[in-house]
Amino acid sequence: MIWDQFDLTLIVPALLAGALVLSTHVPLGQEVLKRGIIFIDIAIAQIAALGVIAATVLGGELASWQIQFCAGLSAVLGAGFIHYLEQYHAKDLEALIGVLFVLAASGGLILASYAANSDELLHELLVGQILWVNTEQLLWVTALYAPLLLLWFTSRTKRSPLLFYLIFSLIVTASVQLIGVYLVFASLILPALATQTIKNPKKRLFYAYITGLTGFILGLLSSVMFDFPTGAITVWMLLLSCLFARLLFARAITKTLVK
Repeated sequence: MIWDQFDLTLIVPALLAGALVLSTHVPLGQEVLKRGIIFIDIAIAQIAALGVIAATVLGGELASWQIQFCAGLSAVLGAGFIHYLEQYHAKDLEALIGVLFVLAASGGLILASYAANSDELLHELLVGQILWVNTEQLLWVTALYAPLLLLWFTSRTKRSPLLFYLIFSLIVTASVQLIGVYLVFASLILPALATQTIKNPKKRLFYAYITGLTGFILGLLSSVMFDFPTGAITVWMLLLSCLFARLLFARAITKTLVK
């Protein structure tokens, strides 16, 4: 796409979706790094995707809310199982979470093989269709995120592993169907990694939001202008944005130490 044909309104709904996702994923990603359970996000995301595939293949003609319920239920059950593993198998937790991811991914492939539109279904769940989100999707995700964000920032949720897993699973369930598994993982981990060296919690959160939003903006612009796959290129732009931010923050810290 060339500049004189560029229409900014093409990316506004997608940008709103990205901002919504970041509103929850940035603080959750920081907590994931703090807990040292990096792969929980992609495992829960894949389990939620498995729930969507199972509902679509086995349930026949289900309403949207029924598919959402199946996805949410599968993610909550997966999160509950990971909480159990954390309590009784903490030493091997990361390895076991990796096994769960592989099982959910392979199980999804097996089930999807029975769907008439299996390739399209898998593509939407993995890469997402963020460029084509609609107002209805944005409204129901906002309705879910708002109370969960309020609970996260106004309570001691972070101190309760069970509540953390519950909130995490519900948020990731919605996010997977909005932006896909790959972007869910990238938006959770990359901004958190980019700002990890910032000591002040409020500044760390603020700069993580800015870094993540910059990545989404660059990804959406690249997709529309150059016809790249939206989810895939946004993952790469998030990576570039976070690498650049990490270098800037490292340089700023070095200058402060020298002084």
